[in-house]
Amino acid sequence: MRSCFAESRAIDVTDILARLKSLSAAEEFFAVLGISYDPRVLNVSRLHILKRMGQYLAEEDFAGLPDGVIAARARATLERAYEDFATSSPLTHRVFKVLKEHDPDKPATRDHTFVPFESILRRFGTE
Repeated sequence: MRSCFAESRAIDVTDILARLKSLSAAEEFFAVLGISYDPRVLNVSRLHILKRMGQYLAEEDFAGLPDGVIAARARATLERAYEDFATSSPLTHRVFKVLKEHDPDKPATRDHTFVPFESILRRFGTE
């Protein structure tokens, strides 16, 4: 499998945060940040990679930093997020709420009162 680091290229760092905010497709993020990727990995995990990148970026403080430093950090976060999912499945990381809530390794919890079906039938006069 080809690593996303293997064919990295120079990028235009001018106003990088604004440019990243305007992107929508995963491929655009990789292109703008100059990172190569395996299309098979991206096809399976694109939303997970971008969500994880967002989580990593949220931990960063870009205030007062030059565009070059911001671009390098953004690039590193995307590379890190990509590697997370290039080496394991989205089910392993569970970045989305729906996957976190339905983790088969965690016991199910009942947040609602259980109502047996028979009690519903009795209420309507059928048994």
